[in-house]
Amino acid sequence: MASGAVTMNAAIRHEIFLRLQRANPHPTTELLWSTPFELLVAVVLAAQATDVGVNKATQRLFAVANTPTAILNLGEEGLKSHIATIGLYNNKAHNLIKTCQILEEKYQGAVPQERTALEALPGVGRKTANVILNTAFGEPTIAVDTHIFRLANRTGLAPGKDVRAVEDHLLRVVPRIFHQDAHHWLILHGRYVCTARKPRCGDCLIVDLCEYPDKMPPTTPTKGTPT
Repeated sequence: MASGAVTMNAAIRHEIFLRLQRANPHPTTELLWSTPFELLVAVVLAAQATDVGVNKATQRLFAVANTPTAILNLGEEGLKSHIATIGLYNNKAHNLIKTCQILEEKYQGAVPQERTALEALPGVGRKTANVILNTAFGEPTIAVDTHIFRLANRTGLAPGKDVRAVEDHLLRVVPRIFHQDAHHWLILHGRYVCTARKPRCGDCLIVDLCEYPDKMPPTTPTKGTPT
């Protein structure tokens, strides 16, 4: 850690999320969806793909099929024709068809609201389940992707050796009043400000609270670091 760096504590973490909240009071996913099933499809398609690319594909797909029954009627090859612009589309189409079959057979076409049931669906892992539980069903989960994993370790907010360790750490240290929106704030901050190769420290609203040793100093005066 660089000389003069802050030591992360509860007051600093609270200030981090307070600033993120003030800057973006109502954060949400950048994926386009209107039903839990549409969100499920979008999140499955978003693995190793951009939200922009997924949104372009799902706008075409959802116009003709936005329920498990409708996607099953398309068939796997028909589904592929709508999502062929997305990486790994063959495997994703296969998983989505199997998922739709399970939803129809076990849940009357509805998306289950339980983690174990979600994670049992093909193509749905813990991160995807967390996104659905949080965004579609309002549960205070924190999904950790590559952006949040990098941000949590780089800033000192919640270091961990893998995504599950970071998730568990975040759930312990993020003030509960911020749990519902924490995932969205962190992913947006990691995607647009605390980027992988060239973090934009000059545009960062928490730069004075961050423990990244190679950060650029804040360009404007801050109100001071909580102790």
